[in-house]
Amino acid sequence: MRTVNTFFIFLSFCLMFLGSVCAQEFSADVSSNAGGQQIFGKIYNTPQKVRMEANGVTSIARIDKSIVWVLMPEQNKYMEVPMTASNVVAGSDKLPGEIERKLIGKETLDGKAVDKYRIVYTTGGKTESIFSWILPDSGIPAKTVAEDGSWQIEYRNINIASQPDSLFEVPSGYEKFAMPSVDEMMKNALKGAMGN
Repeated sequence: MRTVNTFFIFLSFCLMFLGSVCAQEFSADVSSNAGGQQIFGKIYNTPQKVRMEANGVTSIARIDKSIVWVLMPEQNKYMEVPMTASNVVAGSDKLPGEIERKLIGKETLDGKAVDKYRIVYTTGGKTESIFSWILPDSGIPAKTVAEDGSWQIEYRNINIASQPDSLFEVPSGYEKFAMPSVDEMMKNALKGAMGN
């Protein structure tokens, strides 16, 4: 389950710094590093849908339906989670809570010309700052790094192209399952401890 939890953190970062704020359809290789954990995967993006594949887990964020499907391909199962990413703002060219954006300069990243910005935003009552390298023609944030160096996300081999609708649906034959609540897990643990 640690893989799924790490994956959710990864997905949350990607949604916050890409998600529906990018109206461009594309696919890319993606990597992140947070808390010393590195994740490599693939992302497929449309204005209202994001598919992420990494560490044997696939998620499909459907902003248009306010849900995330987490697919477990080895078990042919999926979980449906309500989207609580209030930080995903459709049609916005700013981060949620953004208070300042300054162009630092122009650079080349993965063979592409990018504009490097320093962005300051508030989240959870705290002020944070990041550096973001954005492709000027598409608005895709090719790389985003916390100014304190605590995490980063990078997209490479970006392919700007229309993405098939089938990527953003639960495959046929998958069975839906739900994670037990904390109360259910506690009751089961107590039953097991009492020998019931």
